[in-house]
Amino acid sequence: MRGCGIGRFLTQKLSWNLVNAFPHHTFFWEGIDGSQVLTHFPPGDSYGMLGRVEEMLKTVKNNKDKGRVNHSAVLFGFGDGGGGPTQKMLDRMKRMRDTDGLPRVQMSTPDRLFSVLEKESSQLCTWVGELFLELHNGTYTTQAQIKKGNRECEQILHDVEVLSALALARDSSFQYPGSQLQRLWRLLLLNQFHDVLPGSCIQLVVEDALQYYAEIRRAGAQLQEEAVQSLCGDLLQPESGHTEGTLVLNTLPWERTEVISRTGPSGAEVLALVTAPSMGYTIVREPVPPLQPVTVTERVSAAQEDGSVTMENGVIAVRLDAMGRLISLRLADSEREAVADGCCANQFALFDDVPLYWDAWDVMDYHLETRKPVTTVLKPLEITLAGDLRASARFSLQVGRSSTLTQEIILDAACPYVRFVTEVDWKESHKFLKVEFPVQVRSTNATYEIQFGHVQRPTHWNTSWDWARFEVWAHKWMDLSEHGFGVAVLNDSKYGASTHGNVLSLSLLRAPKSPDATADITQHRFTYAVLPHQGSFQDAGVIQCAYNLNYPLHAVPAGRAQCPAWSAFSVSSPAVVLETVKQASPLGRSGEAEGTLSPLRAVSPKAEDRPDALVLRLHEAHGSTAGTWLRSSLPVQEAVLCDLLERPLAENHLVLEQQGMRLSFTPFQLLSVLLVLRQ
Repeated sequence: MRGCGIGRFLTQKLSWNLVNAFPHHTFFWEGIDGSQVLTHFPPGDSYGMLGRVEEMLKTVKNNKDKGRVNHSAVLFGFGDGGGGPTQKMLDRMKRMRDTDGLPRVQMSTPDRLFSVLEKESSQLCTWVGELFLELHNGTYTTQAQIKKGNRECEQILHDVEVLSALALARDSSFQYPGSQLQRLWRLLLLNQFHDVLPGSCIQLVVEDALQYYAEIRRAGAQLQEEAVQSLCGDLLQPESGHTEGTLVLNTLPWERTEVISRTGPSGAEVLALVTAPSMGYTIVREPVPPLQPVTVTERVSAAQEDGSVTMENGVIAVRLDAMGRLISLRLADSEREAVADGCCANQFALFDDVPLYWDAWDVMDYHLETRKPVTTVLKPLEITLAGDLRASARFSLQVGRSSTLTQEIILDAACPYVRFVTEVDWKESHKFLKVEFPVQVRSTNATYEIQFGHVQRPTHWNTSWDWARFEVWAHKWMDLSEHGFGVAVLNDSKYGASTHGNVLSLSLLRAPKSPDATADITQHRFTYAVLPHQGSFQDAGVIQCAYNLNYPLHAVPAGRAQCPAWSAFSVSSPAVVLETVKQASPLGRSGEAEGTLSPLRAVSPKAEDRPDALVLRLHEAHGSTAGTWLRSSLPVQEAVLCDLLERPLAENHLVLEQQGMRLSFTPFQLLSVLLVLRQ
């Protein structure tokens, strides 16, 4: 927020907490990066006050920061349904401007209120970390198709930006699709409105949202194809009338070695192990054998088959029972077992889900008392692929009364995690489906990814603040670690999660009936993965693995058999993630909006209005103080730090050295760098 020039924040949402009353109304809110914003919660705990005397008295009496500040806001008017204030409300408050025995009421603006609060802020308290709403926990899971569309479209637009920026850098005649990207980003952000992405919308809105995602996918695929054609066009043209190899593109800022599916000489899909450079490409022709092939065996005892399957790839070893549950998970070079004694991981569980108030919004803590393990097998586990590069096994379960779940469990060569590709035909009502991983790890805190960082939350329910977080939100991964060992669960489209004791749970599907009576009643496909690791999750590369799962390599038939691997950008520190590469926005380049003087005039006359300027956004992801070299093979003429609105900062030029550009980060810091390329 501070990086975007936002230093003030107001909400009354946390007054809705079901369990704990928040202890402040005016305070400084400190984020994970240490930045602070002045925050105000109107003490009246409402955004629809009517201007009555009792409301003003409550506002003063309820203010938990009396004595530290002397002013607070009253939000009045008819909200939610529209209409705003009425003349009667205005007349009431006018009479209370200076009345004995009542607080002095005056019409004001947010800017005037916060200006006064800033002057009175010397004694204010600071709240460090997340502001957790103890309500509406169901919105992390409701309308799974919308959640999946959001994650997929974020990935699509990220990749279009990266590939288009690289195409522009290699060929200045390439037309960067700025206006198309802006339109698609606005469609995506429209769906992040507070009742769409949470899934608390009516059926007609769901239909619109899914159409918007379909449009982003369609247009994004076309823009991506155009960028690849410009970037690698000479590699795609067949020299001898047929495909010679496969062009593999990587949009992430680290080298990746993965198994991909590509079109073979006969036209059939074949697997290949490839190594792709960071934010660049390579051509693969001959398949590279893995250092350690994947093995898969089905256990047969002297008496009878128990149906269990074991997969190993030299990195991890997995044993599955006939129901697809993990009965063993360990690192190949260690005897340390990850699955808790006497338990099975990848255990599906179904819960009754009837909230007290709002169906789509809420899930209550008492749903945990209704847990029923899913144990009805429709098709037991069977091996579906047993190759050197990939092993897989498939099974099917009945879930609830009329739903079915089919899952393919996949282990690839050289991969540190096992994937669970899941298809569910969901037909339940007021049910909640989760998958659980009881692990051999003891820790009082679990770690969850949030935007540009992570937070720790307790795994116990010591206090009311702890058990109120029985269902929390996360992005691409969560991790439970003790010293020297841990287990992470990754996902490609889920946001609800929890960890109690040693059990990691990923929330998969809900079935509310209001305001959309058909919510989630459809077929779903999603992927999650489990990753055991030694050391901390930072050192084990959990963050990078979660990105890899969400941002697959791109494989395109190539006309040439050989080409040197090419990398546009890389960073030397694993703690730093190069999140975004894009063309600089016109506002960032010119700064002429609203009559402001172009910041580049003071910083870099040569960069002004240059369409070949790129913006790179990086963040520190480990929670550490880190330095890194930002390396680029592009012809960089000038580099300057800018804020998150892409406005260059005066006197913040970066020195261009042979190793690249040296950047320094504090924990979870976000940095944006404006690069001007030579023509």
